[in-house]
Amino acid sequence: MPENIERMEDLSPRDKERLTQTGLEVGMKNRSGSFFQVDQEIRQIAALEEGIEVLSIQEALEKYRWLEDYSWNLVKKDKDQYTRFVADQPDPRGFVIIAKKRSRTVFPLQTCLFLAKTPVQHVHNIIIAEEGAELHLISGCASASYTKTGSHIGVSEFYVGRDARITTTMIHNWGDEISVFPRSAARVEENGVFLSNYVCMQPVRKIQMSPVADLAGKNSVARFSSIVVCTPGSHMDLGSVARLSAEGASAELVTRAITTGGTIISRGMIEGKTRYTKGHIECKGLILKDGIIHAIPEIKGDVVDTELSHEAAVGKIAKDEIEYLMSRGLDEEVATSTIIRGFLDVKIAGLPEALQNQIDAAIDSAEKSGF
Repeated sequence: MPENIERMEDLSPRDKERLTQTGLEVGMKNRSGSFFQVDQEIRQIAALEEGIEVLSIQEALEKYRWLEDYSWNLVKKDKDQYTRFVADQPDPRGFVIIAKKRSRTVFPLQTCLFLAKTPVQHVHNIIIAEEGAELHLISGCASASYTKTGSHIGVSEFYVGRDARITTTMIHNWGDEISVFPRSAARVEENGVFLSNYVCMQPVRKIQMSPVADLAGKNSVARFSSIVVCTPGSHMDLGSVARLSAEGASAELVTRAITTGGTIISRGMIEGKTRYTKGHIECKGLILKDGIIHAIPEIKGDVVDTELSHEAAVGKIAKDEIEYLMSRGLDEEVATSTIIRGFLDVKIAGLPEALQNQIDAAIDSAEKSGF
């Protein structure tokens, strides 16, 4: 076990590979900036493009007094035991990212939260895209190959300004006995777009999260996309919530879930709070081996002229699909793998190529592990 990890380059080859599987570039190639935290120690902060600022949360709150209005605003301190734990820490860790007015990142900005030795890693992050700005994030979260147990608690608050856009892709690569409790929320202003993608295809003891998007401005948009594989012994309680609070707001919640023996609870909630709003929930699950998928889609309309819908389907791979591919020359194992890849292949409109490539790479890694 290494005593000191100062940079990503200091990691063992095995752990570098674990980070690569979460979409991170150890050498920072084609990245606009980076944040790297090991346990509770911040090891790297870099912003490589104009218009982007990356700070530790302590430094940011000292530098910008106005940030106090953004801190613990969307996620309340007393939301649950996990937020209270983070709020009570005397030495907050995490990052603040600010995309300045009308700035555009050419390459994604990457953040890495790496759990090595500490029993509980905790962070509080604030991400702001000012008016007309566009920001792409790859958030890779992983534990070291030698870390057997531990917990990660992450609080994130996203602010999408008028005509701004945030795309965030979070890929997890934890361990069999790691428990994870993300708590996040977003506020989207007029004509703003918030795209949140979540991928977890490796073993984990427990994940429990339900990010919330408040579509507060006219014609604002949110889309949550989740791709998960739940292995034996894993428990995933996943969900997302969209509140359509302004005219013309729309939201889509899309989940692709596979269990190979673990338990998945897939939740989704869209509330139409004002007229001329639209929302749709889609959850599809495959049970490959003995496991559980419990889909709980909810829609709530508070007014006339809100259009909300949902669909959910859970089952196994159809035998005739396998037989068809086998008739085309594939053996049963390859035919099954091809069907699973197609099931997980959710192409996300507006997703930058670099982020889509990271999702594809995560699927490739899961396939090599036998899903």
